Amino acid sequence: MSGLSGIGAFQDDREDHVEVGANENMVTIAVVGAGYWGPNLARNFALSDLTHLSWICDLDVDRADRVARHFGEAKVTSDLNEILDDSSVDGVAIATPVATHAAIAEACLKAGKHVLIEKPLAASVSEGAALVELARSEGVVLMTDHTFCYTAVVGRIRDLVRGGELGDLLYYDSVRVNLGLVQSDIDVFWDLAPHDLSILDFVLPDAVRPVSVSAWGADPLGVGRDCIGHLSLALSNGALAHAHLNWLSPSKIRTTIIGGSRRMLMWDDLRPAQRLSVFDAGVDIYDSDEVSRLEALVSYRIGDMVAPTLPEREALKSVVEEFAASISESRAPLTDGAAGLRVLEVLAAADRSRASQGQAIPLDQIYPADPR
Repeated sequence: MSGLSGIGAFQDDREDHVEVGANENMVTIAVVGAGYWGPNLARNFALSDLTHLSWICDLDVDRADRVARHFGEAKVTSDLNEILDDSSVDGVAIATPVATHAAIAEACLKAGKHVLIEKPLAASVSEGAALVELARSEGVVLMTDHTFCYTAVVGRIRDLVRGGELGDLLYYDSVRVNLGLVQSDIDVFWDLAPHDLSILDFVLPDAVRPVSVSAWGADPLGVGRDCIGHLSLALSNGALAHAHLNWLSPSKIRTTIIGGSRRMLMWDDLRPAQRLSVFDAGVDIYDSDEVSRLEALVSYRIGDMVAPTLPEREALKSVVEEFAASISESRAPLTDGAAGLRVLEVLAAADRSRASQGQAIPLDQIYPADPR
């Protein structure tokens, strides 16, 4: 089970050796995939007081060994069955190519292991739905690693949106662009959009949900997959959510603007000193007895801007803690399998919309049984 290699791969000379040991209160974890994301998961599982890292699994045993040597007692294997047969393993974290997620997760769930899967949950809605149902029938935790949902800034945004501080939601607009990486197995939608879709799913109030999806993509390089994309979601309250995705931008941009009837906010993830700004700004419409609604008086309001203080904490540490806690407490995690399935639904609708030149695709045509 080889993970992605290349940029961001584990660097031996940048990590200190970590001495770890298990106790009876820890949740024992195996990490499958030692390429791009797996080493980050392994490090956080090894450092957490709630988990004990026992296995690193990868088809490239040397790569797995390079990761495991930093974490004391972690064993190495290229055979998933060794992990499945180990009764001491409580949970498995999967960080392998998307096409392999379903088969590996299915084997782990059937063996009674709790499962954490990096985004996206699976390569299709049908695969994701099968995993959600299997986890339910086996009585085990299925969690999607929607990492951004565990950052302090997204947590604060969720509180502001769901708590009504912004008023009624008017729009959600994000830009996620950079130069590269052009992926060999997925397009820009499946690479970048899961971040924005998982964040949107996480922060939306319970009464608001996407109802249809329109998408447009372009492949100007002729590589056989879209490198530029625009994704629009009509929301049930009449608001619009939009994401601009691009592998071909000369600079990296990570911004999200959310407009509400009372306040608006801007999140710039590349500005650590001020990631979040909340504006007392908006448009007020005053009805008059003398004019129709179309001729209502419009007032533009520009008030103070507040930049909340946010704690700096690695999001993956919170992911690891939530996975361990959901196992120990026998409860669904914040980003459970159903959350991952909802992201897959939108991605599938986006695929269908692109194939029909941007036609709006109702989400109830993708997976009618709502897992929310």
